[in-house]
Amino acid sequence: MTLTPLLPLMYEPLVRTALLEDLGRAGDITADAIVPADRRASLVLRARQPGIVAGLDIARTAFQLASPEIRLTAARPDGSVVTPGDVIAEIDGPARGLLTGERTALNFLCHLSGVATATASLVSAAQGTKARIVCTRKTTPGLRALEKYAVRAGGGSNHRFGLDDAMLIKDNHIALAGSIRTAIERAKAHAGHLVKIEVEVDTLAQLEQVLALGVDAVLLDNMTTDKLRQAVAMTDGRAITEASGRITAATAGAIAATGVDLISAGWLTHSSAALDIGLDYLEAGSAGNARSAAA
Repeated sequence: MTLTPLLPLMYEPLVRTALLEDLGRAGDITADAIVPADRRASLVLRARQPGIVAGLDIARTAFQLASPEIRLTAARPDGSVVTPGDVIAEIDGPARGLLTGERTALNFLCHLSGVATATASLVSAAQGTKARIVCTRKTTPGLRALEKYAVRAGGGSNHRFGLDDAMLIKDNHIALAGSIRTAIERAKAHAGHLVKIEVEVDTLAQLEQVLALGVDAVLLDNMTTDKLRQAVAMTDGRAITEASGRITAATAGAIAATGVDLISAGWLTHSSAALDIGLDYLEAGSAGNARSAAA
């Protein structure tokens, strides 16, 4: 899989801010006290769980901001499947910098790899259908671009990045407009010719009304698989169909089999479990002999 790389301009300020949480007052007083300034070391990032890698560029940046001399060489690039024991990357450079940047690098790498791994679980469940797995705007504040990148690393696709990408008319918009018709008519009057309009519905009656008014996509919220199947038949290609609501790896296959075009899940970015990745210190003169570095 080819991933569009993240621009350092996008994530470097985030990494600097994260490092400042550790170094903003007096630096790394433990490493400075214990490790000689001229000591160099080699370490490996190693998977402790099966999953999908995402975030190596961010980890590299964390280490290099701690010490520009540090070099990270990826053995399993972003998007790679890993099993316990697999070496993800080799790292070498000044030992103080390696220890200083370790936690920030792992925080980003484990979190983003967890997002990618969770996404891959839904992608696998939907295999053999046309449904694509997409994320939402339910992202960690400040980390949206990174988390959406991780979704792509896991084989998923991205929904809106912001409120100006497209119009998504939800229940509160409809309530404040007074009716579905009014909301859609106002949206169409305001939208530019390249702006798509999607409407959230939770009943087949609402869907029928929305389709009669003409929109680009319909968000089928919290519908049973039977209702989803009926909704897909009713839509009959007139709009993109998106299923959403309480979707897990256990339910995604049945939902995908209804014929929907998209399956969206907010938990991929807001509550997926971090992938367990360790940073192991290589004993001098023995690349195969490693011990865990302190977290």
